[in-house]
Amino acid sequence: MASNLETLVTVFGGSGFLGRNVVRALCRRDYRVRAAVRRPELAGYLQPSGKVGQVHTVQANLRYPASVEAAVRDSDVVINLVGILAEGGAQSFDAVQAKGAETVAKAAAAVGARMVHVSAIGADAESPSAYARAKAAGEQAVLAAVPSATIFRPSVIFGPEDQFTNRFAALARMSPVLPLIGGETKMQPVYVGDVATAIADAVDGKAKAGATYELGGAEVLTMREIIEAILEIIDRERMLIPLPFGLARFKAAFLQFAPGAFKLTPDQVTLLEHDNIVSDAAKAAGLTLEGLGITPDSLEAIAPQYLWRFRPQGQFQRMGV
Repeated sequence: MASNLETLVTVFGGSGFLGRNVVRALCRRDYRVRAAVRRPELAGYLQPSGKVGQVHTVQANLRYPASVEAAVRDSDVVINLVGILAEGGAQSFDAVQAKGAETVAKAAAAVGARMVHVSAIGADAESPSAYARAKAAGEQAVLAAVPSATIFRPSVIFGPEDQFTNRFAALARMSPVLPLIGGETKMQPVYVGDVATAIADAVDGKAKAGATYELGGAEVLTMREIIEAILEIIDRERMLIPLPFGLARFKAAFLQFAPGAFKLTPDQVTLLEHDNIVSDAAKAAGLTLEGLGITPDSLEAIAPQYLWRFRPQGQFQRMGV
């Protein structure tokens, strides 16, 4: 029986939030991992994820096909995790999430590699959101080039170093008032470790070829409930001020240029108008985490392990007293 060490898995976006977790999951299963990133000189932290020589970083940019083709050379499996939450310069939704995904898929097809592609719940060619339309175009392009590709659509992903729970916790530390956009919009936050496990399972061959999975967490929560849970974890009382979508979109026209946690784009407001949960169709078909035999971790169980740094007295603060 062949060892996984004979299998080369190339991970595009391996240095990102989800990518780091995927690389670790693959290393634990003894795969050889090639992390294809834009700045390999800044991705040295991936090396300790595996044994000596198990992880190798290479330069690749999805906007340059030649670099992508070089990165997939001799690969057995190709994973595309690359995505952006906001556009900037040449990094547009279309260039990265549609044409970029197509470039990776065509390169994978050229070398006969299996493919796993990560999209997002809400991907829809008819969506009013440019982000969601580009995700849908990426899915279509991937399946056109590699019909056997497995596609994963996660809901909003949480975990250490995420741009979701950490963002709201950081805002709560700085401000006594938090704007609430889409307070009744439903989400199904999914733990990054569970998504990484699902991707590694697909590399193992446990996921259905050509299928689209929707990955949601243990609970369906409204946006208000999520922020309230974060505030409870970090032991901070803050006033939540609901913002109508029209006003939020007006503010986002200016906040899209803001730095860090204050950044908000009009397209992100559009996304918040729609629920982000696993569909009944995916549940019925078994195309979920549970269908892969993975029991999702809850936000309540995981978030306290890393959000403690936002508490007034940090990790040594006693809760509930």
